[in-house]
Amino acid sequence: MGGTFNPIHYGHLVTAQEALDQFNLERVIFIPTGEPPHKISDRIAPPNSRYIMAVIATASNPRFFVSRFEIERTGKSYTIDTLRELKSSYGNDIQLYFITGADAILEILTWKDTEEILTLCKFIAATRPGYDLSRLEDLKNKLLKATLNSGGLKGRDRTDIIDQITDTVMVMEVPALAISSTDIRNRIRKQRTIEYLLPEGVANYILKHGLYQ
Repeated sequence: MGGTFNPIHYGHLVTAQEALDQFNLERVIFIPTGEPPHKISDRIAPPNSRYIMAVIATASNPRFFVSRFEIERTGKSYTIDTLRELKSSYGNDIQLYFITGADAILEILTWKDTEEILTLCKFIAATRPGYDLSRLEDLKNKLLKATLNSGGLKGRDRTDIIDQITDTVMVMEVPALAISSTDIRNRIRKQRTIEYLLPEGVANYILKHGLYQ
């Protein structure tokens, strides 16, 4: 499960647990980004602070783990590099699922080495109730077009490609996604309560270190 986790909150945790249950996963590895290529760095808490908050938030769940892969990597954090590292660590036979928000997946065509990414993992697109799923269907059509244009058929027919893309991007509805890190940061700046939006230990860490003021 990738993201800035800026900060991590109950929406992230509920999403991770739902993915464990719905897709029968062995574990969820939270991977805070180091230097996100698509976000403004001065609005993001230091990588180690986001890592520590993730550890605090996930400590009570034996199937949740937090990785330092990306925060220890120099330069921009690219998904393709993390997936290659995970495959190297856990073996090529393991099935990886990349859990992230549907809005993030809609940007996948702008990611580095998109075609290789699609061969290394499946995607679980977490959405809020009422999310416009037609946007994800549009993405699948764009992925199909990109595959065809790149000569990705390689002996397979169009139906096989469509089935593969449909199987690669799966939707998971999560009511708790109404909670957002952006709203939490805004609340902190305006000195509004953040109680019940994220674990108490994470809230205490934010206040103790003066994050998002």
